[in-house]
Amino acid sequence: MSSYDLTAKIFQDADAAREHLEALRWPSGAVCPHCGCLGATELKGSKHRAGVYQCNECREQFTVTVGTVFERSKISLNKWLLATHLLCASKKGMSAHQIGRMLGVTYKTAWFMCHRIREAMNGEGFSGPMGGQNKVVEVDETYVGGKAKNRAHREPAPKKAVVALVERDGAVKSFHVANVTGATLRPIIVKHVSRKSMLMTDEAPVYTKIGQEFANHGTVNHSAGDYTRKGHFYHSNTVENFFSIFKRGVIGVYHHLSEAHIGRYCAEFDFRYNTRKENDVVRTEIALRGIAGKRLTYRRAGEAAYA
Repeated sequence: MSSYDLTAKIFQDADAAREHLEALRWPSGAVCPHCGCLGATELKGSKHRAGVYQCNECREQFTVTVGTVFERSKISLNKWLLATHLLCASKKGMSAHQIGRMLGVTYKTAWFMCHRIREAMNGEGFSGPMGGQNKVVEVDETYVGGKAKNRAHREPAPKKAVVALVERDGAVKSFHVANVTGATLRPIIVKHVSRKSMLMTDEAPVYTKIGQEFANHGTVNHSAGDYTRKGHFYHSNTVENFFSIFKRGVIGVYHHLSEAHIGRYCAEFDFRYNTRKENDVVRTEIALRGIAGKRLTYRRAGEAAYA
């Protein structure tokens, strides 16, 4: 199965959604989120709601949502699964207004749900340094935001800088940065890219000194119309392709990304790119496996910074 039927039982029935999530998170049996022990007893009877377990070691009670982004939510689990699938299956994302209409919840609720799901997506496909010996990592920056002509008072559009690292035929990791300088870019690049890699950038002076720290540094001069050379090996088309999807999502779906939350949108587009070879069902299941250990309260979602 490559895609879910939106009328599937897991999207209509909370118990079916819970059982589906339990099978994904606990393929070998319930794992206690309090002590990490495998082995728990599901509590039965009229005094306990379905899906409540008691650990055989620490005796604490828990459900499949404890310690996850879904914890303590009043939204039924089937709606959580549907929202996750919609975000995973939409190549350029889906607005909170649209998800709110489809789920029958308020915009405020849908907005918070989307940010929780983006937390689950964060980090997928990026478990270690990018690149390595004989591998190429492309680095580039762009600016995203609304256009001045679309603002009520025609003020200059507040653009946000995003830098992306893309391993050819591999994963991407993008970051929001306050400004594009060596001081802000170098810590990101040297932390996430193996020094044995070949770094591929445009001709921007900010990359000249950073490139000296890697096995090789190739550049293309976009300002001179140089986009590819040396047998099509020297280019930054891979990272440009990622940016094209990102920008179409901003322009056509989200319209505006606030400074406080742009990091989560980066995680969302990274996730879909890094799972691009998977079908919608597998991509959704990967996101659902990533919900653990990423609690996000409404207060923290509204904070003015995101790491």
